[in-house]
Amino acid sequence: MNDVMRNLKAVIIDDERLARNELRRLLARHPEIDIVGEAASAPQARETLDDLEPDLLFLDVQMPGETGFDLLASLDSVPLVVFTTAFDEYALRAFEVSALDYLVKPIDPKRLARTVERLHAMIQRTPEPGTVAKALSEHHRVFVNEGERCWLVELGDIRLFEAAGNYTRIFFGKETPLINRGLNQLEPKLDGRVFFRANRHQIVNVKAVRDIQPWFGGRLLARIDSGAEVTISRRRARVFRELMGM
Repeated sequence: MNDVMRNLKAVIIDDERLARNELRRLLARHPEIDIVGEAASAPQARETLDDLEPDLLFLDVQMPGETGFDLLASLDSVPLVVFTTAFDEYALRAFEVSALDYLVKPIDPKRLARTVERLHAMIQRTPEPGTVAKALSEHHRVFVNEGERCWLVELGDIRLFEAAGNYTRIFFGKETPLINRGLNQLEPKLDGRVFFRANRHQIVNVKAVRDIQPWFGGRLLARIDSGAEVTISRRRARVFRELMGM
């Protein structure tokens, strides 16, 4: 990796103005992070994120109306996240969603410095600014919550998207949560070179496919690395062969 890290565009999201100002002051010691904006609520943050497309969020957990977790659940693609809060009981949940780090207020400058160091290990997998509005690549992160459980998942780790009425079930690791988006809503946002619409009900990650064989009626049967089988419809089989160079 190059020793020179590109500057990261960061947004501070916190309902307390004094807390935002204090974090700005502390981050002034770290010129590799550019604070390009701030927001005091989840609705304001959504507008800010659409305009600025940051690499990094410093995100308060508890805010009036919607929490930081609610905000993440509403985003198509999630930047790197550092949670900030005065309540450390949220720490476990924050790390369950694979946040970059978790800072308890008042923030200790040395603790913040260690967080910035961790950015150097993450930056290679951070999409370049301006890619959020385009098709989401396998390295983009999405926030998923089901009940009390939450995950921050790289799209490339999702093997399969499967329609479940107006919802979609996603398969990654041993987890199979439902997300509040339909398959037709998801498909246009995904990189078609990686995420292939196999049939009316499933989108498969082609990098997870381990075996393909002819199937009845001109269809194909694909086995993915979890052992699951996906039937590729006759209409989509030709497109799949072209995609895979078959």
